[in-house]
Amino acid sequence: MTLLDEVTTRGDEPRRTIVAPSVDPAPVDAAPVPDDDPRVVRIADATWSVDVLPGTGAALGAGRIRTPDGVWRDLLRPTSRVGRGTPERCASFPMIPWSNRVRDGVLRFAGREHRLQRDCADGSAIHGATRYAAWDVMDRGPAHVVVELDTRGQVGINFPWDFVARLQYAVRDGALTITTSLRNVDREPFPGGFGHHPYLQRTLAPVGAVPPRPVGRPLIQVPAHACYQLTGAMPTGPAVPLTARADFRTPRRLDEALVDDVLTAREPGVPATIRYDDPDVLVELSADPVFEHLVFYSPRGRAYFALEPATNVNDGVALFEAGVPGTGVFVLEPGEERTGVCALTVRT
Repeated sequence: MTLLDEVTTRGDEPRRTIVAPSVDPAPVDAAPVPDDDPRVVRIADATWSVDVLPGTGAALGAGRIRTPDGVWRDLLRPTSRVGRGTPERCASFPMIPWSNRVRDGVLRFAGREHRLQRDCADGSAIHGATRYAAWDVMDRGPAHVVVELDTRGQVGINFPWDFVARLQYAVRDGALTITTSLRNVDREPFPGGFGHHPYLQRTLAPVGAVPPRPVGRPLIQVPAHACYQLTGAMPTGPAVPLTARADFRTPRRLDEALVDDVLTAREPGVPATIRYDDPDVLVELSADPVFEHLVFYSPRGRAYFALEPATNVNDGVALFEAGVPGTGVFVLEPGEERTGVCALTVRT
């Protein structure tokens, strides 16, 4: 599948329709377990079964794949029924209109200072402003769903400007494709960004099974050539050459050491890869050029890790305002829209 290029529209021009493939293949019996939860919109094909939670910030409740042995397995960290109301406990969630953190919840742009709700334990504003909002389902089929959030008139959105966000989740030809759009519907420019926070399993355990111990050690390769010096998960300046911990340009086993890095200088068109041993499955993470960064987070002792495609670096607006190059922050004029596509593709 060919990913979309970045899309931009301005002014009063007609809004561009998301054009990631939405022609659904013939329906298949792809649900590994029945689910009567009305919060869940399930999309599926022969390879993927994905639970979308529009009412929980358009998060994903599950991302299951069928491996060559015919077994359905959790590729994304599964979400309990209780956890489906909390995006951080979900399998993945979008981060819009910025990715990761804003230091101290202070957003400075164009000579003005805006105070955001500090919703992270470190005192920052974290993971955008949409994950606790209920999104509207605009279109759906057996293998795709389109959801939208229009913040005009809404109370509690943690961002000082009005915007419309739209997501399309689609499964086809072995890929889960996510198309993300952010449109400025305010009367003045604002700094924008977006990202996704998938939690990937270290071991491809069958659906419903407890991941084995010790945790799995998949083989990871990330074609990125720079990272950031971080203090408290915040960059201290522009990107620098890769540290040993952050260097996954050559495939490496993911051990139990902590990884918490922001990578950039991605090789154009070359995906990150995750290879599992049992069963032998290769997963590719690809993303359009607008996703200039990849956050790699692997906590100690957990059965999951995260590879997060993101447009902007952590606290990117502050760096952008300070004139630091390569932050990934883009400025949207009124009526302007930015779109990017990322995908998880299963190769067997």
